[in-house]
Amino acid sequence: MYKISELAKRVGLSRTALLYYEKQQLISGKRLANGYRIYSEKDIQRVHLIQKLLAGGLTIKECKSCLDAKIEKHRLRDRLSALNNEIEQKKQARDLLAAILGDAPQRHWHEELNTLAPDAHLSWLMQQGFNEKEALRLKWLSKDMNEHELYMADFMTIFAPLARWAPGSHEDTLKALSHVPLTPNLIADIGCGKGYATQLLATHTHANIIAIDNEQSALDALVDSFTQDGLIDRLQTDCTSMTELNIAQSSIDLIWSEGSAYIMGVPNALKKWRPKLKPNGVLVFSDMVWHTAKPSPQAQGFWAKEYPDIQSVEVRLKQISELGYKVIVHFPQSTQAWQNYYGPLRARTMELQVTMAHSQALQDIHNEVEICTEYANEFGYHMFILQKC
Repeated sequence: MYKISELAKRVGLSRTALLYYEKQQLISGKRLANGYRIYSEKDIQRVHLIQKLLAGGLTIKECKSCLDAKIEKHRLRDRLSALNNEIEQKKQARDLLAAILGDAPQRHWHEELNTLAPDAHLSWLMQQGFNEKEALRLKWLSKDMNEHELYMADFMTIFAPLARWAPGSHEDTLKALSHVPLTPNLIADIGCGKGYATQLLATHTHANIIAIDNEQSALDALVDSFTQDGLIDRLQTDCTSMTELNIAQSSIDLIWSEGSAYIMGVPNALKKWRPKLKPNGVLVFSDMVWHTAKPSPQAQGFWAKEYPDIQSVEVRLKQISELGYKVIVHFPQSTQAWQNYYGPLRARTMELQVTMAHSQALQDIHNEVEICTEYANEFGYHMFILQKC
């Protein structure tokens, strides 16, 4: 026979825990005349059994049920299901902490957060010490806080020699320009890149142009081109974020933005840029849209990660109307515009396969080229020519 202190020592529990077990009628000691409780070998074994059941995730109540009667398997299955859910939640928590610490990949976490809470995601990245430019690049490109610098260095190595940094063509740009119902004196080309569209705007209008991009090397290339063409006196460059334009309200006749509004989110871009336009000013932008109501799983899966807000033309037109614009005309970019970008980009990725075989940036871009080539009929850029109401 064992006193409660001896029983506690044998089973590795506290006196308080054993008294609780007794209160719940899991064990039952005998009280002697002197008031001491005593327990038998049977009680020790019963406590060991209880400990095993508790280790299996059962509650005290469920343990008592198992001890007093035949096990109800449905109750155990319910508990097993709950434990599996708890394990999965713990695993996700562990994976997140490991990713933030750099001990595991974090791309999936950034992709998921960019879908669920894009604005909060961007703000959080900036709180971690990234400036807006790098936070946006991390959000859309590297998706890894610990490998971001290496990723962007590889990314720029791939794109630096390419003339185009997005799909486009002379014909599409000039077609859109032909529908602009005014003669612009001042144009803002937002997200201009190396300035293919900027140069066309300069040669087919007499307007002064503000070229805006957050990549200084692209603006430097644009300045060189304008200088060679004798147009530099009509060009002003601004290496800044498109979210905070250094432009006076109601000062711009024409805002041009090919393939860059998505960075801010199209509705947000249209809302923020509208006050910069003069009354009846015009905004031309292009955006990736679905060409089919039933995209393939491969295309849908790709854009769910790369551009969660991809929409149909009809959805974009509704948003445009709600944001205070009138649609002058809209049309899909040409196949040639697609080929002008993805043809050279494919050749560039193939060229770097040996020297950058382990680059995540190269793998991502190669995957984009493959998806955007094989499923090009399911999605593509669409040009929208709008007028401020």
